[in-house]
Amino acid sequence: MNIYIFHSEGKPELRAFAGDAGGSKLPSQFRPWHAVGVVGTGKALPHKISRATVEDAIEAKGFQLWRIKSPPIE
Repeated sequence: MNIYIFHSEGKPELRAFAGDAGGSKLPSQFRPWHAVGVVGTGKALPHKISRATVEDAIEAKGFQLWRIKSPPIE
C-alpha cells in the first residue's frame, strides 16, 4: 500500500497519513490539507513511525494523525 503524507494548514504542527492521494477521509476540522509526500509499499515511514500501526489505522478509519514536535525555545 502507498501511504500519502499530508500537512494541515489549519493546525501547522499536524500531519496525517492516508491511503488515497486526495486525502478524502481526513478530518475536516483541520482543513485545508496539503499533500506533501508518498511512501511506497514496504518502505519505512518518517520518524521511525510504525508502518503496521499506520496501515491498521488507515484500514479502520482511513487516516492516521501525528504531530511534529515544536523545536525548543532558546
